[in-house]
Amino acid sequence: MRSYSKKRYRKPSPAKFCNSLKTITVRARPGLPTQGLINAGAGVVFPCALGRGGISAMKREGDGTTPLARMRLLSGYLRERSFGRRSSLPLARITARLGWCDLPEDRNYNRPVTIPYGASHEAMLRPDGLYDAVIVLDWNIRPRCRERGSAIFFHLARPEFAPTAGCVAVSRAVMARLLPLLSRRTLLVVRR
Repeated sequence: MRSYSKKRYRKPSPAKFCNSLKTITVRARPGLPTQGLINAGAGVVFPCALGRGGISAMKREGDGTTPLARMRLLSGYLRERSFGRRSSLPLARITARLGWCDLPEDRNYNRPVTIPYGASHEAMLRPDGLYDAVIVLDWNIRPRCRERGSAIFFHLARPEFAPTAGCVAVSRAVMARLLPLLSRRTLLVVRR
């Protein structure tokens, strides 16, 4: 496994970094389809986790793949104040009543819901902290198609960048660095 030198993680000057965050590019790491590299502009590269099924152009509900797509960042949720609220993205606080519907037959499929909720859903207030900072990507939002995939987020990674269920996940330090530089104009582009 290739190690990443500290030089690669050096924080660039804010002006240089802000100008390049119109697009965040994600690619799979060679030989590791469940892990990726994020290019956040100005030659800044960070490791990330991808779906357990790698990247797919034919994303389906429950397949564990990260969609091969260009996705806008829509809004976000924060659990703690440690990330601050410095972002151009609309950010709301995660509460115990916040869920996300993942049942394709439900009228609220791929939408936030209030818990308790009668259909299958994911609780956004997670004990593992993966959603302490979570950004909603516009995958299958408008128009929504049944079975095309739900809850595709940009969130925090598990230790050692273990695979996600289809999301893109980064370390807590990387999220804290990127969050102030993200806006609704930022595109997250997943490529092969």
